[in-house]
Amino acid sequence: MDLGTVIGIVLSFGLVLAAILTGSSLIIFISVPSFLIVVGGTLGAAMVNYPVSYVIGVIGVIKNTFFSNLESPVDVIERFKDYANRARREGILSLEPLIKDIDDEYMRKGLQLTVDGLEPQTIQEILETEISYLSERHQTGADVVAVLGTLAPAMGMIGTVVGLVQMLQTMSDPSTIGPAMAVALLTTLYGAILANLVFNPMSGKLKARSKEEILLREMIMEGILSISKGENPRIIEEKLNSYLPPKDRVVSE
Repeated sequence: MDLGTVIGIVLSFGLVLAAILTGSSLIIFISVPSFLIVVGGTLGAAMVNYPVSYVIGVIGVIKNTFFSNLESPVDVIERFKDYANRARREGILSLEPLIKDIDDEYMRKGLQLTVDGLEPQTIQEILETEISYLSERHQTGADVVAVLGTLAPAMGMIGTVVGLVQMLQTMSDPSTIGPAMAVALLTTLYGAILANLVFNPMSGKLKARSKEEILLREMIMEGILSISKGENPRIIEEKLNSYLPPKDRVVSE
């Protein structure tokens, strides 16, 4: 669970609600027409901009802002130190029984290629291709969420125009001015909230999470290539440490 995402959403929405409740009832800020214009219009426009599968898949993409199953870089370094020591003592084939217990598919695949005896250059090409397409998938997911953040306030403005037109058409009847103006203003509010408290921040979190995963995979690739070349565990540790800021590096005893 990513506490930053949870705390950020609770804090931002909580403060907005607190500000509303200090001056009025929450009920007057609820408008079904405004909600339909903003949410329905945003999703509909997104389906025009992207294939439907991309828009449906955005649910899974947004889930990644709340949960992360990435292994710690420090744990990755310790793992490769262990693998390297085992490979030097018992041979590269001694790693094969360990592969099935590795949860990370990328690491499992890389070690299997190493155990199978492929040349380091071939292994590198395969693993770099994996990273390249992973980056593209992550970028697409973040872009879809960013587009939702762009469309939401635009749909809010459309709702505002709709409400103003309705209000101007019924100026002779004062009783209809209030509901029409509510639709006009609340659609703008809904669009701004969705864009600035949900979609745009989540797009930023997805991009940051993508960088973290790509860095981790580059570390894994470096470790696998080093093992395939039979390098010293100490050298492997230093190589992998170079990916991390000094304060986070593993210090051997």
